[in-house]
Amino acid sequence: MKIFQTLQDLAACVGQEVAVSDWLLVTQDRIDLFAKATGDHQWIHVDPEKSEQGPFGVTIAHGYLTLSLLPQFFDSSMKVIETRMGINYGLNKVRFTAPVLVNSRLRARLTLMACSDIDQGGVQMNWHALIECEGSDKPVCIAETVVRRYP
Repeated sequence: MKIFQTLQDLAACVGQEVAVSDWLLVTQDRIDLFAKATGDHQWIHVDPEKSEQGPFGVTIAHGYLTLSLLPQFFDSSMKVIETRMGINYGLNKVRFTAPVLVNSRLRARLTLMACSDIDQGGVQMNWHALIECEGSDKPVCIAETVVRRYP
């Protein structure tokens, strides 16, 4: 885990890969809970028997489930001591480049693309998040996420 004392210390890393998260296992239980929370019960996500005959041979995670793991990837990879809160401000671009098969392990490589001052002494950061699947050369998701942090 990378630890920064201040937001300015983190801002000095623009243009660099700042952190790589811990691996996270995507289980069928996690997929089912996401389906229940969002109402997306498509069989390729929640029906293991039918999915055996489908295009991937097993169930796959929802693309938005993969995307929703970004806060957990950030939390497991870096910490800013002198900050009181962070806010997800939005996304500029997202691509789901490969399926996430059930029981895959994912992690994110986080590169700070831009950082600018905002109100209340905060900063707005644009991050390039490349979400990898263990054992695969192809990422499963590439996203530019915008985060605001306040001291």
